[in-house]
Amino acid sequence: MGCKGPKSLISVRNENTFLDLTVQQIEHLNKTYNTDVPLVLMNSFNTDEDTKKILQKYTHHRVKIHTFNQSRYPRMHKESLLPVAANLSVTGQNADGWYPPGHGDIYASFYNSGLLDQLIAQGKEYIFVSNIDNLGATVDLHILHHLVSQPNGKGCEFVMEVTDKTRADVKGGTLIQYEGKLRLLEIAQVPKAHVDEFKSVSKFKIFNTNNLWISLPAIKRLQEQNAMDMEIIVNPKTLDGGLNVIQLETAVGAAIKCFDNALGINVPRSRFLPVKTTSDLLLVMSNLYSLEAGCLTMSPKREFPTTPHVKLGSSFTKVQEYLTRFESIPDMLELDHLTVSGDVTFGKNVSLKGTVIIIANHGDRIDIPAGSMLENKIVSGNLRILDH
Repeated sequence: MGCKGPKSLISVRNENTFLDLTVQQIEHLNKTYNTDVPLVLMNSFNTDEDTKKILQKYTHHRVKIHTFNQSRYPRMHKESLLPVAANLSVTGQNADGWYPPGHGDIYASFYNSGLLDQLIAQGKEYIFVSNIDNLGATVDLHILHHLVSQPNGKGCEFVMEVTDKTRADVKGGTLIQYEGKLRLLEIAQVPKAHVDEFKSVSKFKIFNTNNLWISLPAIKRLQEQNAMDMEIIVNPKTLDGGLNVIQLETAVGAAIKCFDNALGINVPRSRFLPVKTTSDLLLVMSNLYSLEAGCLTMSPKREFPTTPHVKLGSSFTKVQEYLTRFESIPDMLELDHLTVSGDVTFGKNVSLKGTVIIIANHGDRIDIPAGSMLENKIVSGNLRILDH
């Protein structure tokens, strides 16, 4: 989304960032149950400094915040498979030579940081892991209760929250049973000839939300036995200068096969509300959601529980530009589908209902006037409103 610095610091609702909302959720949990649940942030060498500066603002909140750093891996030239960096320095010409190797690195980095042992020594048993940009990932006491009430010897060490796949989720990883174990199958692991089959909503009905509940002693055991076995994903990238490189990454969910009595739990879609694009950001900033104690829930005023399908064009890709195009976020309570393409701006208090398609051709501009109500409309051509 064109951000500089950590994504967790983007304003999502009423000047609250992803990090603010997460802190509010955990603070609410701690106050409600008189507990001391800490928040742990896994940073990369790119985000660590900025995150540490911002954490000072939470010193008086009722939540302990720990951080640890992901590993730093060398990028490789696609052709020669040799490292891009000339030496171990991370600055100057070498800055592009390094990358954080995906969220599967959580186990080794968490263990190596000493934080895992520290939390186990405090009597902590489980960790709830989620992407900070998934605003639906809150601590669910029903799942936690299920974990801790397992019969002895049958303790569940790993729960993956999955949810029903829609056409918008065809690329999401899915759970399969293989050699008597649950496994995570990612699209990057599927041969090209079978990709359409993988994307099928009827063949694979669920996908991984990346909300995971994992036993801390089990992570320690598997790390010490060197038994954390995750498939390696080869991620080809092109750097800004045009250089083709390869990054080797792992996914946190891929370790599901290493844990005892692992489970997938099918959860409501409301627990998966990721913000990967400005189209997602528009949804969570709108009146479709109400905010309480850091949790976003679908507004009771929306008559049907599905979220609208929003596709904003390339003029909206970067957050800064996206923000300048809306004088205020439109009313979207009755919206089903929104497509916007080209140079389009929205005035204050616009209301969008049903299916709305707005297309400004190259060289044209469309200003949606303040107070407009568009219901099942296609707007195209040129509409400019100038102050005089």
